[in-house]
Amino acid sequence: MEIDKLIDSSIEPIANAVASVIFYSVQLFDLEIKFILFWLVIAAIFFTFYLGFINVRYFTHAIDVLRGKFDTGGCNCGEISRFQALMTSLSATIGLGNIAGVAVAISLGGPGAAFWMAVMGIFSMSTKFVEVALGIKYRQYALDDNCKVISGGPMHYLRAAFEQLHHPRMGKFMAGLFAVFCIGGTIGAGGLFQANQAYQQAVVVTGGDASFLADKGWLFGLFMAALVGLVIIGGIQWIAAVAGRIVPIMTILYIIAGIVVMGVHYQAIPEAIEKIFEMALYPQAGIGALLGTLLMGVQRAVFSNEAGLGSSAIAHSAVKTDVPVSQGMVAMLGPFIDTVIICMVTALVIVISGAYVDGSGIEGVELTSRAFASGISWFPYILSLTVFLFAYSTMISWSYYGLICTTYLFGEHKVVEIIYKFLFCLFIVVGASAQLSNIILFTDAMVFAMAVPNIIGLYILAPEIKRDLKEYLNALQKKQPM
Repeated sequence: MEIDKLIDSSIEPIANAVASVIFYSVQLFDLEIKFILFWLVIAAIFFTFYLGFINVRYFTHAIDVLRGKFDTGGCNCGEISRFQALMTSLSATIGLGNIAGVAVAISLGGPGAAFWMAVMGIFSMSTKFVEVALGIKYRQYALDDNCKVISGGPMHYLRAAFEQLHHPRMGKFMAGLFAVFCIGGTIGAGGLFQANQAYQQAVVVTGGDASFLADKGWLFGLFMAALVGLVIIGGIQWIAAVAGRIVPIMTILYIIAGIVVMGVHYQAIPEAIEKIFEMALYPQAGIGALLGTLLMGVQRAVFSNEAGLGSSAIAHSAVKTDVPVSQGMVAMLGPFIDTVIICMVTALVIVISGAYVDGSGIEGVELTSRAFASGISWFPYILSLTVFLFAYSTMISWSYYGLICTTYLFGEHKVVEIIYKFLFCLFIVVGASAQLSNIILFTDAMVFAMAVPNIIGLYILAPEIKRDLKEYLNALQKKQPM
C-alpha cells in the first residue's frame, strides 16, 4: 500500500505537467497535432488486428443489430433506441467536416488526401466499437431509478480503468482532463466551426461580398443559436428525436446531389479516381508529399468521424440495451457512413469537377460550393440547405456532449445546465463572425486533445472488451437473445 501511495504521489504531479504541456503545445505547434494523429492511427490499426478485423467480419451483423433482429424488447435501461443513438452520433459526425473539412483536406493535401480519409474511416470502425461498448458498460444511472441513464462516456471508463490498476486518483484526473478537453471541443467543433461555415455558405449563395449578410455574421449566428436553443432545452430525448428525422433526410439529399454532379462530369470520373490513387500512393513531390497528404487525410477523417476521441460514446450511452457489445457493433457503422461514403462523395465531386485547381490556400465550404456549381448552376442552393442541416444537427448533438462533461465536472444541477446551454449558444454567435483559420486551429487542438486520455483508457481496458466480445459471439452462436 505504501508503494501505491508513493507511485500515486510521484505520477500525479508528472501527469499534471505532461497534460499541461500537451494542452498548450497542441494549440501552438502543428508538430504535436501530427503526434496525436499518429496516436490515433496506431490505435485504429491495433484494435482492428487485436479484435480480429471486427470491422469487416461483423459488418453485416452490425446492420442486423441496428434493424433489431436480435432485440427481445425486454430492456428498459436507457432513454433512446439503437437507431436514435446512431443518428444522434451521426448528427454530430456528419457535419461540416464532411463538406468543409474534406475541402480543407484537398485544398491543402491534394486529391490523395481523400484516399487516406477512406482508409482511416475503415480502420476507425474498430476504435469506435471499443469506446462505445465501454461507454455503455460503465455508464451511470440515476440514484432513484436504476434504468435512467444520466451520464456515460470516457469519463467513467477512464476512472474504472485506473481503479483496476489501483490508481483511483489518476483515474479521476484523467477523467477530468477528458471532460475539460471535450468542453473545449464542443465549443470549437460543435459551435464555432459549424456556425462559421454555415454562415460562409449563406453569404456565397446570397451574393458574396455584395450580400446583405456579408457583414452580419452576428445576425446569422443569433438565428442559428435560437434554433439550437429550442431543441437542446429538451435534453437527449429531444435531440435524438430531431436527429432521427434530420440525419436520414440530409444524408440522402446530399448524396443524390453529389451523384448528379458526378453524372454531369461522368467522363472525368476514371481520371479523377486515378488521380486520387496516384497522388495518395505515388506523389510527384516524393515521400514528404506522401506524408503530408496522408496526415491531412487522417486529420480530416478523425475530425469527421470522431473515432478515438470518445465523444460518440457519450451519445450511445443513452441507448436502451443491457448488452454493451451489441451497441458497439451498431456504432461501427458510423465511421463507414460518415467517412467512407459521405466524405468520398464530397471528395469525388471536388476532384471530378476540378474546382480545387482554381483555389488558393486553405478553403472550406467555398471550394465545395464551387464544385457543386460546376454541375448545375443552382446546386449551391441545395448545398446551402444541406450545410445548414449538417451544421444544425452537429450543434445540437455536440451540445449534449459538452453538457454531460460539464455536469460531470460541476454536478447535476439545473443552474449548471442553464449556464452551459446559454454559453454554448453564445459561442454559435461568435463563430459566425470569426476567421476560419483561427477556428480550425482552436477546434483541432481541443478535439484531438480528447484522444490522449481516451485512448489510454481503451488500451488499459482492451483485454476486458475482448473477453466481452468473445462472450457475445459465443451467445450469438448459441442463438441466445441479445
